Amino acid sequence: MSDVSNISQIRASFPEEGFFAEKEWVLSPEAFALDEKTVELIRALGSALRAFQRACNRLYFHESYPWVAKLLDQGKPQRVLDLGRNPRWHDDLPRVLRPDLVLTETGVTISELDSLPGGIGLTAWLNETYAALGQDVIGGGAGMIEGFAAAFPSEDILISRESGDYLPEMSWLAERLGRRVLRPWEVQPYELNGAAIYRFFELFDLENVENADVMLRMAERGELSFTPPIKAFLEEKLWLALFWSPTLAGYWKSVLSAEHLALLQQCIPMGWVVDPVPLPPFAVWPKLDIQSWHEMKSFGGKLRQLVLKISGFSERGWGSRGVFIGHDLSHEQWGAAIDEALASFPSNPFVLQEFHRARVVSHPAWDEDRQATRAMQSRVRLCPYYFATSEEDHDPALGGVLATVCPADKKILHGMRDAMMLPCAAR
Repeated sequence: MSDVSNISQIRASFPEEGFFAEKEWVLSPEAFALDEKTVELIRALGSALRAFQRACNRLYFHESYPWVAKLLDQGKPQRVLDLGRNPRWHDDLPRVLRPDLVLTETGVTISELDSLPGGIGLTAWLNETYAALGQDVIGGGAGMIEGFAAAFPSEDILISRESGDYLPEMSWLAERLGRRVLRPWEVQPYELNGAAIYRFFELFDLENVENADVMLRMAERGELSFTPPIKAFLEEKLWLALFWSPTLAGYWKSVLSAEHLALLQQCIPMGWVVDPVPLPPFAVWPKLDIQSWHEMKSFGGKLRQLVLKISGFSERGWGSRGVFIGHDLSHEQWGAAIDEALASFPSNPFVLQEFHRARVVSHPAWDEDRQATRAMQSRVRLCPYYFATSEEDHDPALGGVLATVCPADKKILHGMRDAMMLPCAAR
């Protein structure tokens, strides 16, 4: 098909107005093509990240490392902590997992790990639409829908007001699956007795979720079930920094296979928990070679290839908010970000990570004025969606990969009006 024909068919495939909550992006007649090596890496990451998440859950409860749970519990209400430790879902893990991968010159680097991701309905629609154009999208035209259905065979979807931007796409997905979309302020908890619920709300927002307390008490009694499990500690970015803790190196080696460990070391950027605890005079933070975080304020541009981000239990912990890129800030701004991170501890810990620059690629973007494509120099974030069918599933299915193709001058890669949102295809 021609580019014009593809664009016309894509537009004709758009569901009813409002499906994407009035979000806009640049169209492209082509899915984003990934080379075989990158596709193989992404497929392998599913089982590695599943093993990592299982190890994180085990580590939180590990008696030999009580400081881990103490670190992850800081700043959270006691009710949230009690829910996370409930023996009824002690071993439960999220059944959908989406890492945010930056496409670099050498492969991919994981900037975030999300177990309550948006974009499931959007990626399902994109896969279906571009597959209908004859393009070899990863997961196939039905991969996202089939993956969600297998992971959540009977769950209805409960969406809070805070997550309302995703209501249209999740409603589309639910309709395709014959499920209900529930709004907490419209449902009577007694109607949910015996129900299985896919919760689409963040745990930091519990106070604003109508009927949450009643529903959670029902879950504690076994009268309904929630997935992902009510475990705020599993939704923290801190885990990506703890992966590099020298104190935990032996633990990760003991619970992860050599293959998984090597792959995670390749893909997880070096990271640190920004804890203002004073170090002894003879000690330094690993690899940074500094004794105090304040020393980072004087780092030059090359040394400031670093990212500061709030960990998770905060309204700023998602959507690229609470993120500071060192070399993109002035000395004064970088110093202020460090001060904010130090002052935020322990209630809202920050994570520091090495910055890995996304490689520049060219992809055809549709130019509405010219009615033709133009080559857009871009940097890309990849979001693979993995679906596990049970707690024992060690090799979750890859349902699809969403590419956010941003203009090359953007430092933070996320959905925006001048980016392309595309399914990925195998080259």
